[in-house]
Amino acid sequence: MGIIKQNPQSISDFREIARRRLPRFVFDFIDGGSGSENTLAENRSALDRIRLLGSAPRDVSGCSQSVTLFGEDYDMPVIIGPTGLAGAAWPRGDLDLARAASDRNIPFVMSSAATATMEEVAEAGEGPKWFQLYVFKDRDVSRRLVSKARALGFKALEVTVDNAIPGRRLRDARNGFSLPFRWTPAKLAGLVAHPSWSLQMARSGAPKLEVMAAELGLEKMDTIAELMQSLLDQSVDWETIKWVRDLWDGPLIVKGMLDPGEVASAREVGVDGIVISNHGGRQLDGSVATIDIVREFRAQAGPDMTLLVDSGFRTGSDIARALALGADAVQVGRATLYALASGGEEGVRQALSVLKSELEIVQILMGARSIGDFNSSMLRCQFPPEKLAEATVPASQAQPSGSLSLVTDKRQGNRP
Repeated sequence: MGIIKQNPQSISDFREIARRRLPRFVFDFIDGGSGSENTLAENRSALDRIRLLGSAPRDVSGCSQSVTLFGEDYDMPVIIGPTGLAGAAWPRGDLDLARAASDRNIPFVMSSAATATMEEVAEAGEGPKWFQLYVFKDRDVSRRLVSKARALGFKALEVTVDNAIPGRRLRDARNGFSLPFRWTPAKLAGLVAHPSWSLQMARSGAPKLEVMAAELGLEKMDTIAELMQSLLDQSVDWETIKWVRDLWDGPLIVKGMLDPGEVASAREVGVDGIVISNHGGRQLDGSVATIDIVREFRAQAGPDMTLLVDSGFRTGSDIARALALGADAVQVGRATLYALASGGEEGVRQALSVLKSELEIVQILMGARSIGDFNSSMLRCQFPPEKLAEATVPASQAQPSGSLSLVTDKRQGNRP
């Protein structure tokens, strides 16, 4: 059954289609987090604790979702973030992601762990592409990738910094997820149970990390985490980022920051943008949810530094929450991977349309004609029941809205 016939109406629908279509070891690679998956769950819970304040009557005719990032105009405040091994979800998946992003006039960030070459991605659609860079133990590899990204016309460079050691991804370990794929009886049974995916892979061949293979050559590893640990440099610090800054004359973004206290260092070495990220719950188990620290980052960054955020964003309402707290745009990863697994490029285009439509509804009902109209006064925080039970605030000091409080902090101003 094709994706059109299944008629997905939400990212959750795309996730369910992907779950049914993919063998378990592939779906779990996309869907899973690290350790107990506590961070994965907290990303969702934290978003749900923030409630939206509808505002009417307001003149909401002519709403716009346009946003300017690093001097370029885009049609919505969404970026398809870097996701490694996208070709496991759909053959040549990186190219479908890039073309769908181009069709919707939003940026696509190519991963260093892509299953297509940089040349192929650069030619996939006419839209803007950014390149995500790992700092490898062999610094010459990183230098060559930066040079190639410049030569191929990538508009921005996004350096991932939260991978000094890989998180323990238990689903991958239990499933024996490895590169190249190692076929066990359980996996072979999964192929029989998922014939459409199996036929696609038989025709196209198993996915390969094309960028890394071209630059490094890859040895067989037991898990993806083991592979990455063998290649990536644990000594990365702000001097390293300054080294990258000197190599790259375009917009430089640092991805994977959780500590607002590091913003000053980022500014000092010439970083243009930050992605607030807990790696989608795939690194530090027990991490803070990114939505909970957006305001702190904006307070430290001021009005001029571009702030992006990822990790757990699945709806237009989620995107609105991030914008209201001070983010300039949201990067999505799993959302578009689920859609890719559901129907390739067409699936991704549909998923982006879903997010755009959901955000439009939120805009209109909250009275935000433009993306810049979102601000923290439009939000309220809902405390979980256990926190309410612990509270001993006198009735005279209780919030008028009971379990809801204004999302504010006297140390932080509203988003400029």
